[in-house]
Amino acid sequence: MSIGRLPDHEQRILDDLERDLRRDRRLTRRLRTLERPRRSWPARLAAYRPHPLTVAALLAVAVGLMVTGISTSHPAAIWAFAFVWPVTLFAVFRLLCRWAEP
Repeated sequence: MSIGRLPDHEQRILDDLERDLRRDRRLTRRLRTLERPRRSWPARLAAYRPHPLTVAALLAVAVGLMVTGISTSHPAAIWAFAFVWPVTLFAVFRLLCRWAEP
């Protein structure tokens, strides 16, 4: 098989085939759905690989909110801590799992 350019008649045949394939809407729709399968949110969540700086920032925010909530007893600070803390624990857990992989 040669690496060079196709002869003119073969190039015309190939161009005609490509033009016919581009006009086929059903084929285009099927190829578009095959692009990338959508993963469910649990699969995307399980594949989460946090950066160590992200985990450190989450820990700093969580500790700051905890201290603020304890010292002021302000409901907004307590609720913010209640929201940030589980996310922080999950990120720490995923980071530790990543570090423990062989």
